[in-house]
Amino acid sequence: QVYDSDCCDSILLELREYLPKYFGVWSPPTAPNDTYLKLEDVTRKFNKPCIMDVKIGKKSYDPYASAEKIQQQVSKYPLMEEIGFLVLGMRVYHMSSDSYETQNQHYGRSLTKETVKDGISKFFHSGYCLRKDVVAASIQKVEKILEWFEGQTQLNFYASSLLFVYEGSCQATTVQLSDVTLAEKRRVPKGLLPGGDVLEYNNNIHVINSTENGKIEASVSKGLSKFYALHKKACSKGHHSQLSLKVENSEQDSLWKTSTCITQEHLNGNVLPQLEKVFYHMPAETKESANVEVRMIDFAHVFPSNTKDEGYIYGLKNLITVLQNILDN
Repeated sequence: QVYDSDCCDSILLELREYLPKYFGVWSPPTAPNDTYLKLEDVTRKFNKPCIMDVKIGKKSYDPYASAEKIQQQVSKYPLMEEIGFLVLGMRVYHMSSDSYETQNQHYGRSLTKETVKDGISKFFHSGYCLRKDVVAASIQKVEKILEWFEGQTQLNFYASSLLFVYEGSCQATTVQLSDVTLAEKRRVPKGLLPGGDVLEYNNNIHVINSTENGKIEASVSKGLSKFYALHKKACSKGHHSQLSLKVENSEQDSLWKTSTCITQEHLNGNVLPQLEKVFYHMPAETKESANVEVRMIDFAHVFPSNTKDEGYIYGLKNLITVLQNILDN
């Protein structure tokens, strides 16, 4: 219905934006009676896709489910009716180890109201730091889906999921920022970014100049990938016991040089708060540029309705609250 060439329903046409693209149906030659939907591979454009599947709604069973089915679904995750969502699994690429960490549905079911924030925040951690740019972009995309649900009363979704995908590798995202934007919206000193400079951010720092009081005055330049290469090279040497951090000034670009692996724990004093201002607390409009996809998937239990899908809306709102807490804290 949604992708029918004759579709003229504005609600369904808008829904296309939040679904994987549809390419018809397919049956395997060995089982011609089995029919599958051919859907877009949302991860295809990513180099190191980080993936999370979150089931949304207060109920994971449809209105026609048997008592046995209802009991089976509720027993899997009783908290579903209280918080409105369940992490079904995730796969996260860690730059620090050049490997994936995978969690299955048992991980999600083990999360409680007290641990769900930390449990989901693992999905946004690169191995070096929390990808707040990705969290912020994810919130914006989930909010758009919430807007769609708030504006429609013809479909109810059960046991359906949101698929989160973002780029986990060190591919710099380039954003144009002005010093006015940063200075006014985030109270960062105007000298931080010259007007019109290009800011590349992917949670690695390349260039900083220091002042006498140790605060960062001018920060961002091109070539974050160079810093990451230096960073990985230092890490591979295995010298984790001490940190030698040397900040140099020169007429040309100054490299932040280190003889060992830099982690968040090592960055202290004035350095970390200043770096976070630049890289993690930028204006919301810049964060949307993070390479993130959030799509609605799994449609085996979608039913016609004449009311809002309150269960799905409830789950989306609670998920947004958790993501916002991750971003804020």
